[in-house]
Amino acid sequence: MLMNFLSKLWLFACVAVFAGILLPGCSSPETPIFTDNPNAPITTSSPANGSSSTNDATSLNDANAAIFGPGETVTVASTTGSDSPGPVATAGQPYVIGDDGTITLPFIGPVQAANKTPDELQNEIQKLYVPQYYVRLTITVSGQSRVYYLGGEINHPGPQVYMGKTTVTTAIQAAGDFTQFASHKVWLTRTDGTRIKVNVDKALRDSTQDPPVFPGDKIEVYRRIF
Repeated sequence: MLMNFLSKLWLFACVAVFAGILLPGCSSPETPIFTDNPNAPITTSSPANGSSSTNDATSLNDANAAIFGPGETVTVASTTGSDSPGPVATAGQPYVIGDDGTITLPFIGPVQAANKTPDELQNEIQKLYVPQYYVRLTITVSGQSRVYYLGGEINHPGPQVYMGKTTVTTAIQAAGDFTQFASHKVWLTRTDGTRIKVNVDKALRDSTQDPPVFPGDKIEVYRRIF
């Protein structure tokens, strides 16, 4: 009986030692993340805190800042490399992007400009003109200074850099919010002179009452009467 017990104990010990040798070799290494993008950085795992090595928010803001939107003014210039005039002035012709997101150019008519970068719009216009209307033509597109303005009872009045989609309430918040003397009924003035009265308290509760702000627009915050 004793010999039988010792034999079983010896067999169990051998199995345990054998398993201890094999198991470390069976543990899988950290799984790499594969991508078909040859320029993607090589990485083996996500950071423990879930953060990225690149500032995604900054990249998104930079991208949005370069995209045209309705109400903005874009300047389109053309050169042909000869004495023949192009479809627009060599020095540039300003066009206001309409509510439908288009500008209207000679010969080709409406062209979608909203949600495009200057380079994208420039390339599209050139393809529409060449070779149907011109054999050689160079189009240049530029935007106005991409800032809007806040004045009056704001903690940090002055120009603010346009960083993509902005509304009256977010513009006011970005400028440090109201002073203690501010009226919460403000005026938004478009580049074409249109004036819109905005009740900020209502706009905070209802986004449909919070109009968008575009480069060149002005927000005026007056002091309340009492």
